Amino acid sequence: MFGKSVALRSAGVLAVAELGCLVQEEDVLRHESFTAEWRDLSLSTRPEARCSLREVDDRRKETYWQQQETRSVVQRSPWLVMWLGRLGEPLARYHLPYQRALPLPLFVPADLSAKAERGATPPQLRHLMDFETALAGGSPPTGQCRDKKAVAEITKELPPVVQPSRPDFGKGDLPRSLSQETQRG
Repeated sequence: MFGKSVALRSAGVLAVAELGCLVQEEDVLRHESFTAEWRDLSLSTRPEARCSLREVDDRRKETYWQQQETRSVVQRSPWLVMWLGRLGEPLARYHLPYQRALPLPLFVPADLSAKAERGATPPQLRHLMDFETALAGGSPPTGQCRDKKAVAEITKELPPVVQPSRPDFGKGDLPRSLSQETQRG
C-alpha cells in the first residue's frame, strides 16, 4: 500500500500537503485483481477570516501586519466517509452520498413485471370527468365524436377534381422571371 504525496511550501511555511493511497490486490488462483487509488489526507494552511492585526506608526514610519492562519485537515476514504476539521482538534465525520462510477447506465428499461398501484382520482379531475360524461349524454366518453360522418359523405359535397389535359402541365409553362415573381408573392 503506497500512493502519491505532494507538499507545497510558501515562504518556508507548509502551505498544502496531500497524501495519496493506492491499494492493489491480486488473486492468481481466481484470476482476479483489485485496484483502488484515492487522496487520503489533505492538510492546507489558510488565512483565518477576521483575525488580522495591523499597526502603523507614522512618526517612526513603521508598519506591522500579522494574519492568523489555520490548518485544515480533510481525510477521505473509499467507503464514502469524510473527516473534516482543524489540525489539533477533533475531526467531524460526514457520510457522503453514493455516486455511481463508470460505466453509467444510459437507458434503463422500466420494470413491467410489477403492476403500478393506481391512486385515487383527485377531486378536481373527478369533477372534470363528470362534466365530460354529462356532455357525452350520460354515457362514459369514448373519445369519438357523436356526430361523426363517413369520409365518402364529406367528399360527395366537394366539387369534382378535374385532371389536366396535358400530362406535362405546370412544368415550365411560365417564363422564368414571371415564375420567380409568382413565388415571391
